[in-house]
Amino acid sequence: MKLRVLGCSGGIGGNLRTTSFLLDRDVLIDAGTGVGELALSELVAIEHIFVTHSHLDHIACIPLLLDSVGLLRDRPLTVYASEETLDILKQHIFNWKIWPDFSVIPNAQHPVMRYQPIKLGETVVLNGRKITAIPANHTVPAVGYHLDSGNASLVFSGDTTTNDALWKVVNEIKNLRYLVIETAFPDSEKDLAIISKHLCPCLLGEELTKLKLDAEVFITHLKPGEVELTMREIDNLASGSHPVMLLNNQEFNLQE
Repeated sequence: MKLRVLGCSGGIGGNLRTTSFLLDRDVLIDAGTGVGELALSELVAIEHIFVTHSHLDHIACIPLLLDSVGLLRDRPLTVYASEETLDILKQHIFNWKIWPDFSVIPNAQHPVMRYQPIKLGETVVLNGRKITAIPANHTVPAVGYHLDSGNASLVFSGDTTTNDALWKVVNEIKNLRYLVIETAFPDSEKDLAIISKHLCPCLLGEELTKLKLDAEVFITHLKPGEVELTMREIDNLASGSHPVMLLNNQEFNLQE
């Protein structure tokens, strides 16, 4: 069970790609612009997409992925998300105005895409891999995901601000090895972080005091042009977790 970072930026430009992770060969966790790094053969192999929330930087490549390889597949690609997020995708993306409705292409009996609701706390098991929706606190309905191989776990916060419910769940994961958590803005933009329900370094520091387990902490969703400043502020946190910046193409092996 390996997780590869396709994109982990809060924006684009140069080599920056927005949020997406490839689990083994067949599962995406979010589908931001990082998906565009995959070869056509890799895109065809994707069977499942787990979406944290409906914001464009996390879903941008779902429509293009379906259009590129949907008819090359012999079964539908499954999109997992909360009922609220799926409703947003249906109403605002796959509505025949922004993009065709691939849940009825080529026909409703044999579609390219199918929707699968996932509830908070629900676990989907795919060939022994457990993927569980966990709490997030954002401006739209949102979740994070807990990935568990049985041997080790990784938690991805998704987009979130301060969130006691997250830590209650995380601190019960006995095999937690990695925590990937967002920090979108520097402290000078704390007001913006609060309004947009993201984290900044001082808020991150408060949140990490709630982590009771020993895990490696990685920072994602840094905004372009503010990466170095934000990471300097995170480095100065009085925290025992020593967070480091997540990188494109970084891999996590949860099987070892």
